[in-house]
Amino acid sequence: MKHIPVLLNSVMAALGDIQGRHIVDCTFGAGGYTRAFLNAGATVTAFDRDPNVLSDVKKIQDEFGNRFRFINQPFSEISVLEKNKYDAIVFDLGISSMQIDIPARGFSFRADAPLDMRMSADGVSAADLIRRAGVSELAQILRDYGDVKKSVPIARAIHNAMPETTFQLRDLIHNPKDIAPVFQALRIAVNDEMGQLKSALGTVPELLKTGGKCICVTFHSLEDRIVKNVFREWTTVAGDPHMPSVADAAFELIRTALPSDDEIANNPRARSAHMRGVIKSY
Repeated sequence: MKHIPVLLNSVMAALGDIQGRHIVDCTFGAGGYTRAFLNAGATVTAFDRDPNVLSDVKKIQDEFGNRFRFINQPFSEISVLEKNKYDAIVFDLGISSMQIDIPARGFSFRADAPLDMRMSADGVSAADLIRRAGVSELAQILRDYGDVKKSVPIARAIHNAMPETTFQLRDLIHNPKDIAPVFQALRIAVNDEMGQLKSALGTVPELLKTGGKCICVTFHSLEDRIVKNVFREWTTVAGDPHMPSVADAAFELIRTALPSDDEIANNPRARSAHMRGVIKSY
């Protein structure tokens, strides 16, 4: 399946004229955002922890040369970048369609494969996590990251069965409505997605120039809540959540965006997307 970047037009509109600007693409994926930024005349530094993106990285490197730099690390490592240098930092969060579309990676319950779910080439797989965690820890993961209502009995069934494949896990879940949330919860835990996001956002203010922008595209409420709360802190005086956004705040909000009906029809993955952005005031 061809990868279609989500809310790309909205992101480009929020960024404005980026000719000659330096943009950080924190979630390279298949390179859709990066290519659009480069085509608009920007220089791009991109991050991705997934080694499977390297073939797309090479194509863009061959085409755009030294206007493109790639760092094969999670975006939580953006602290390695120079301070006060970048005109925009962009996050397209969640799982990429390419990761889902490769059955062997174990992200999808629609194909049988080892229960892996790692976005990078190392670390603890979903099967490892299940072997190491107790029922209470598994239940908390399902509850916190998947909003699974019957988290304890499902966690107990998983713990007792110790599934090694996606189908083995899927078949333990009796209510079909719980399957996707269970897979989502384990994936988020395996990849520490919320921790990675909080860490990266904590570094953004010191990397952006005055007038620089941070744009985040989220796909579920957990991501969106973190982004919304961090942006609220940045856009209030001295981080006081009870103060309205005013001229003395370090950042100002950019208008949010949701996908149009046409975009959802052409790219169903966009259905739950939500773009938020801020601009650095000083």
